[in-house]
Amino acid sequence: MRSVRARAAIGATLVVAVALVAAGLAVLLVLRANLIDQADLQAEVAAREVAGQLATDTPYAELELDDEEDHPVQVTDEEGRVVIVSKELRAVTGTGTSGVTPVPSASAGASPSPGEGDGDDDSADDDSADDDDDGSRPGRGQVSSDDPDFSDGTATVDRTTADYRFAAVEATTPRGVTLTVHAGAPLAAEQEAVNTVRGAMLTGLPVLLVVVAGVTWLVTRRALRPVEGIRREMAAITASEDLARRVPEPGSRDEIAALARTTNETLTVLEASVERQRRFVADASHELRSPIASLRTQLEVAEAHPELLDVPGAVADTVRLQVLAADLLLLARLDAGEKPGSATVELGALVREEVSQRTGDRIAVGVEAPEGGAFEVSGSRGQLSRVIGNLLDNAQRHAEGSVAVSVAADGRGVRVEVRDDGAGVPEDERERIFERFVRLDDARSRDDGGAGLGLAIARDVASRHGGTLTVHAAAEGGAAFRLWLPRSA
Repeated sequence: MRSVRARAAIGATLVVAVALVAAGLAVLLVLRANLIDQADLQAEVAAREVAGQLATDTPYAELELDDEEDHPVQVTDEEGRVVIVSKELRAVTGTGTSGVTPVPSASAGASPSPGEGDGDDDSADDDSADDDDDGSRPGRGQVSSDDPDFSDGTATVDRTTADYRFAAVEATTPRGVTLTVHAGAPLAAEQEAVNTVRGAMLTGLPVLLVVVAGVTWLVTRRALRPVEGIRREMAAITASEDLARRVPEPGSRDEIAALARTTNETLTVLEASVERQRRFVADASHELRSPIASLRTQLEVAEAHPELLDVPGAVADTVRLQVLAADLLLLARLDAGEKPGSATVELGALVREEVSQRTGDRIAVGVEAPEGGAFEVSGSRGQLSRVIGNLLDNAQRHAEGSVAVSVAADGRGVRVEVRDDGAGVPEDERERIFERFVRLDDARSRDDGGAGLGLAIARDVASRHGGTLTVHAAAEGGAAFRLWLPRSA
């Protein structure tokens, strides 16, 4: 029940079941309404046929009540007394009265003989006036043109009781007697049709739901087959720790194919990250080994021959080891996701402060940083100071006689540029120099060229502050490192 296939099959089955039940009810209601309309029409036709005979003063005994079994007829007078019924009608309900035995009345006698209705003009005028006063009744010799009243009821015809739909139509005889004709139409066909359709639906619904559930299960299983392949391959990668493997990518262009591509892209990034971490550990171990070995050798020589102790060399190795350890710790914090902070730093003042502390540099640094300029950025003052210091160290290492740093506004940010007049950086090496432990051929010396971490740290810090660090050709002929940082909000 927790699998996607099971939930999809159950969900699809429930949706189809609700839809089919709703559609089935709608079909049954429409079918029943149509059949009832047909029964109403049949009952109305039968009632109007009898009412027409009464309006033409046809004697009761001579009324033609055709098809009495399918259309039973009951006629009542104004007082609700039964005056005419079908021959085989034994009982009736739904017509207003259950009587099936005609009751003789003065107003419901036989038709008058010719000339019997001829009277004086005043009498005729009085009758016409009475008819006009009662506008709800049809006129003499007329059948009501209003829509008949319909009702549901039962009738027993020749000892067979069934449901009927009755129509009530009024008619007025030439003698001024208003009669109500109740004619019925059987509902057996309607009930049979509705029952047949309902039975077919009840029989077919479970079969259809089983088919829907089975098809949904199979289709979902087939659709999720690539997911199972991805899962198995990921499990194998986890067990083997071989990040060079990739999950299979289906040829379709659906969400599963996108998932497989994203998974492979993640594995590629993860492989590169792990490889970078391994290379970092190996390079760090190699870089640490040299100063530690050199320092140990000097101490061992000094222990045996104190007069041969190279104190400046030991101090230099110790300082180099200290700087390398600090760089490694900073890279570890950056890799761990250390946030740069949200302090406001004025880059112009920071550059001037950093240059003022470098009085012992080989080459004096020229500064172009206007005081009072709006060069404020958000971040860590210590990390940004480290970036500027690393760029200046790199320029001092490669410059021949000129190092300059400038600060200026650049769009929505601030640009710090450090230039030198050295040999510059070849265009095909301008990205590689930002990798960790990378030194170009002319900077291979560990004593002069450093460990190859300064520029990598500078770019990482710039990236975490939302900025960029790139290298270009300087006007002086050397390299120009451009640090761009967004202004503080």
